[in-house]
Amino acid sequence: MSALFNFQSLLLVLLLLICTCAYVRAVAPGLIDRNKEGFMGVFYKCARIGERLSPYVAISCVLMAITILLQ
Repeated sequence: MSALFNFQSLLLVLLLLICTCAYVRAVAPGLIDRNKEGFMGVFYKCARIGERLSPYVAISCVLMAITILLQ
């Protein structure tokens, strides 16, 4: 089943995108910061969400891991 039609998979993909963008911005800020508008701006926005809401993102990662392990 596609990740678009399965809600849990969609949440997992979004969570991984946020975590990956935040990590890439921490390691190489120039890659993310130069594209603040347009389609590539989605990655900048995901990185900002990962930075500003990092405790909530971390809790979401743990909860997602638990739900995947218990299935």
